[in-house]
Amino acid sequence: MNAIEIRNLTKNFGPKQALAGLDMTVPEGAIYGFIGENGSGKSTTEKIICGLIHKSGGTVKLYGRDCTDPDVRAKIGVLIEAPGCFPGLTVWNNMMLQAANLGIKDAEREIVKILKLVRMEGAAGNKYKNCSLGMKQRIGIAMALLGDPQLLVLDEPINGLDADGMRIMREVLTDLAARGVTVVVSSHILGELEKIATHYGIVRGGKMICEMTAAELEASCRTFTALQAKDMRDARLVLSSRYSRVEEDEAGYLRVYDQVAPEEVAAYLFESGITVSELKSAKIGLEEYYIDLMKGGKAR
Repeated sequence: MNAIEIRNLTKNFGPKQALAGLDMTVPEGAIYGFIGENGSGKSTTEKIICGLIHKSGGTVKLYGRDCTDPDVRAKIGVLIEAPGCFPGLTVWNNMMLQAANLGIKDAEREIVKILKLVRMEGAAGNKYKNCSLGMKQRIGIAMALLGDPQLLVLDEPINGLDADGMRIMREVLTDLAARGVTVVVSSHILGELEKIATHYGIVRGGKMICEMTAAELEASCRTFTALQAKDMRDARLVLSSRYSRVEEDEAGYLRVYDQVAPEEVAAYLFESGITVSELKSAKIGLEEYYIDLMKGGKAR
């Protein structure tokens, strides 16, 4: 069963159309990376899924039922923008208030379990206002996990985190998926998203332009030959005369995107009097694939 099935979703804010017939499928148990530029419709879609705003048209089904069904709504945990916490209260008291709001029985036991899951068990007595950004994001996830939801919707949970904060967030999300929780997570930090996502959805202009599994992304990404030479300018001129696409990347490597063996590229440069100092074969990642799609290209 799919956790989310969206068909022809539209949303208008007055004369502005935020969603223009978006389709989306999220399999149960997936970590679904939801990707798009600012204003592409990601947050609007997430808010409609969570019932925070109403759609203008189309259908949104969660676990095969309409998203407005009260029983299915109880299966959703949400972190959109920022956690709704009282700054002067401790993490524990904020969690207890939310548990009371949800009518959770044996709240103390559940909160202990959740705080351990999000690596916050040692910070239960900290006031929320004194917590770091990474801690606040994990508190938000902890709040969203109260009530044992099957679907977790997270809007930019890793933005602004340091390297250790992102590592902990990756561990938390993969642990949740291993427990059977379906996670929809949007982020602009695509390198981090690539480390955990099992499925991807790329949205532009209010429409879904591509959905794929992590395995399909791996198969779709172009392999290229990267090299450095003593004379990079001459190397590029020589390679460009023979191969259709030669570019220099940010790290200072020349990339040959044609389907050709690295040894053949090195031999051709050697025949032209250019010595290669470094040679390797690699694949583009999610970020480059995404940028290529946004430009209307094909990352294949």
